Amino acid sequence: MGSLFNLLFLCFSLFWLNHSSLLADSQSTKEFANFIDGNVFINGTVSIARTDDNFICATLDWWPPDKCDYGTCSWGRASVLNLNLIVFIAALSPLKIRIGGTLQDKVMYESRDSHKPCTPFVKNTSEMFAFSQGCLPMSRWDELNIFFRQAGADVIFGLNALNGRIIKSDGSALGAWDSSNAESLIRYTVNKGYRIFGWELGNELSGNGVGTRVGADQYADDINSLQNIVQNIYTGFKIKPLVIAPGGFFDANWFTEFIDRTPKSLQAVTHHIYNLGPGVDDHLSAKILDSSYLDMESQTFSNLQRILKSSATSAVAWVGEAGGAYNSGRNLVTNSFIFSFWYLDQLGMASTYDTKTYCRQTLIGGNYGLLNTNTFVPNPDYYSALLWHRLMGSNVLHTSFSGTTTKIRAYAHCSKESQGVTLLLINLDGSTTVRVQVSTENAASNGALTIREQRTNFARMSRDSKIDGRTRKEYHLTAKDGDLHSQIMLLNGKVLAVNSSGDIPPLEPIYVSMMDPITVAPFSIVFAELSSAVLPACA
Repeated sequence: MGSLFNLLFLCFSLFWLNHSSLLADSQSTKEFANFIDGNVFINGTVSIARTDDNFICATLDWWPPDKCDYGTCSWGRASVLNLNLIVFIAALSPLKIRIGGTLQDKVMYESRDSHKPCTPFVKNTSEMFAFSQGCLPMSRWDELNIFFRQAGADVIFGLNALNGRIIKSDGSALGAWDSSNAESLIRYTVNKGYRIFGWELGNELSGNGVGTRVGADQYADDINSLQNIVQNIYTGFKIKPLVIAPGGFFDANWFTEFIDRTPKSLQAVTHHIYNLGPGVDDHLSAKILDSSYLDMESQTFSNLQRILKSSATSAVAWVGEAGGAYNSGRNLVTNSFIFSFWYLDQLGMASTYDTKTYCRQTLIGGNYGLLNTNTFVPNPDYYSALLWHRLMGSNVLHTSFSGTTTKIRAYAHCSKESQGVTLLLINLDGSTTVRVQVSTENAASNGALTIREQRTNFARMSRDSKIDGRTRKEYHLTAKDGDLHSQIMLLNGKVLAVNSSGDIPPLEPIYVSMMDPITVAPFSIVFAELSSAVLPACA
């Protein structure tokens, strides 16, 4: 019995040690950290892909305050119908804002031709998605467009694709799309002089669909109709809005048929990503920190890229909605520091497969907003998005890491504000510090901050140090007190927080000698801007 007890105690101890790193504070993490060396090679001969300049995109959803998941109501007043904020969008300008989501295909638009009252969504458990049909008043549409213009946002509006169809008991939608109500909205929008970046048709109706589904052949016919409407209404416009679809989960056969049938009508192909499973899953953190799990999503990006390249279309790939964990995410996971590992890895991975735009679910609302639903205070991922937006240019470079750990994720782009290179390093290991040497073709760019003591020092060089070929900028992101589930992020050891006026803090780098390796602390993220690494792909 004693030996059995000892064995059980040993198993429990090993289990606790394996999981306690997620909760350990930063001091204890550094105290017991291992130090290893690694190498990143950046091939700067040619870029392997290119993103849009405004690659970063965020969504706004229709969910009303009484939208609840697993007994928690996390949407507050973040609906398209009642939201109002500007400063956080302006900082990311030109930010794409995609208006859509689950209730998108239950929204009607107020028009002169309609004799029905324009009423909001009402909770009704007998209805699909547990809400009645809702309506967008044109007075609210006016307010939104003024707001978006002031914020400098590029708006993608998701149209109701189920209007006029019959929903069968098996979930299939029969009949053609009734475009009359959507056409009324588009004409109103043009007559008012509002600028729309793109019109997207439908939400999660591809493949098996969510709630209901539309066949690829019928969906293609509907997109062709939408393209004709846009061309007709925007006659004489030098720049016309994009026609975008299907805004659903990737299904290779469905997407292949759909794309083949819309070679001239479609400008962007959108798919959604919730690869972590439901928000109620207790294993979300473990999945986020598992490199092999993160790698699985590359198959979707690769397959869509292959379909687009082998078809006659000129359409490009977008991630139209990505919240990681569906049903509103999970509090203190998808809105905390740990989620930046998933989010930035997704941005890096999507870029390498020529994804042009990546729309995060959400800008605000649910438990996966870039902003806190109640206070509007930025969550950690807001600052991650802002750093990407400011530092990572459009040209994507082939990047590889070699070393004894599988926990380092590495991505590199030509820098946004210089001819150099910006490297993104993500350390998913809670007990290992990795000192990374960087090599490139046609340029010498080694190094960065070296931690010679157990305690991290983020002030190796003065901000006023001369910036030349001997130095680089680094941005080290860590969680407050080492708590991965903290909603407070540190940049180079300093708390990121808005001031009393609501202004976003300056994202200031540290300056590091190019002779030093880049030191990536346990459970940390580093952007390193190597301005002296001038590569042919970035010239």
